Amino acid sequence: MALRFYDTASRSVRDFVPLEDGKVGIYLCGATVQAPPHIGHIRSGVAFDVIRRWLTAKGYDVTFVRNVTDIDDKILARGEEQGIPYWDVAMRNERAFTRAYDVLGCLPPTYEPRATGHIPEMVELMQRLIDTGHGYAGDGDVYFDVRSYPEYGALSGQRLDDMKDAADADPRGKKDARDFAMWKSAKPGEPAWDTPWGPGRPGWHIECSAMAAKYLGANFDIHGGGLDLVFPHHENEIAQSKAAGDGFANYWLHNAWVTTAGEKMSKSLGNSLLVDQVVQRVRPVELRYYLAGAHYRSMLEYSDEHVAEAGQGYRRIEGFLERAAQSLGIAGVPDVSADARPAAFDAAMDDDISVPQALAVLHETVREGNAALAADDDAAVRSAFDAVLAMVDVLGINPYAEPWASGGGEGRETEVIDALVHALLDQRQQARARKDFAAADAIRDGLDAMGIKVEDTPTGARWSLN
Repeated sequence: MALRFYDTASRSVRDFVPLEDGKVGIYLCGATVQAPPHIGHIRSGVAFDVIRRWLTAKGYDVTFVRNVTDIDDKILARGEEQGIPYWDVAMRNERAFTRAYDVLGCLPPTYEPRATGHIPEMVELMQRLIDTGHGYAGDGDVYFDVRSYPEYGALSGQRLDDMKDAADADPRGKKDARDFAMWKSAKPGEPAWDTPWGPGRPGWHIECSAMAAKYLGANFDIHGGGLDLVFPHHENEIAQSKAAGDGFANYWLHNAWVTTAGEKMSKSLGNSLLVDQVVQRVRPVELRYYLAGAHYRSMLEYSDEHVAEAGQGYRRIEGFLERAAQSLGIAGVPDVSADARPAAFDAAMDDDISVPQALAVLHETVREGNAALAADDDAAVRSAFDAVLAMVDVLGINPYAEPWASGGGEGRETEVIDALVHALLDQRQQARARKDFAAADAIRDGLDAMGIKVEDTPTGARWSLN
């Protein structure tokens, strides 16, 4: 089966054909850094990390660009509220996003451009649009003339006459209230950059058009982002870039939202779950497993209970790999063989990155591996071990890979539990050494009552959560 993606622009599943053999360019709309990330923000990063890993596993050389919007109305408002410069707000929240990507095992992007570092590229693009009649200046602002681009609204499936007014700038200088701002004139106390149309700062949409072209070229393979960005952000990006003569993205991929109590997660609902906080009570690898486990285009209902349930699934995988490695005498970091992946797993991933079906194959292989362990069938154990390792590596949940291998992704709560359990296991071992088996059994039974399973192995006791 050929790799296929659901393309938002065509509203169909299309075979993926890269512009250049063996290479793929991806642009993912990253964070607007006015606040630290919650679980809803970070789902996009995890979803496209899996997509990127799968493309890499298929042999493509992937250039992955994820931008940072570090100048924005909300960032300026947050700085004014807190009495600090806008760049202070942007930088501290950019670092929070980087922590979140890192703690959830997302590979670093090839390039991570900031909007404020690409003003000349934006000015050049706006000049091209003005020169070709698609843009115009008014009262120091620069607008895109939406009626000059006949395909405006095609991505989101809207008719121009049915659209609401664009509320991103003062409408006094607009020809049409639905025209959107590419450049905003300087306001007292705000940061500003000089342009041929006067000092000001960029609008949201021009940033991504300019940065995508700089790092991936006028035409590239995949543009991604959250479903909430389809309109107006991605609609406006397409209009700017194509009106200027660029081919822009060949495929548009959008991940769905994370919800709580059936509502889209957002700060306005007061139901934000900051990643920095969640990973203190949830193992980060299990949080990643949960976020990646649903199809990227499916809505995901968040709760700690759902994550805990997903964590049990991940621990079954992890437990099999540990037992199999011990049974086979595998020490250190085992090699990952792509040839070991089951064909059914590859077919699921090729089918628009169907992770739920891929996980079904993964768990079936784990069951077969556990049966082989029980039967002392080393050949079957090795086959299952290699297959499971290859699959979890693609999904970014390989316990032998970073950040999981060194424990760098573990939350503080997990570290504390591990220390307490090992203290009890040490006491149990001391009781057994002095032949106080009643005390040793009492410790084990107490741990079991708390949901902690203890397994005695030739190299010592090992614990896991039931």
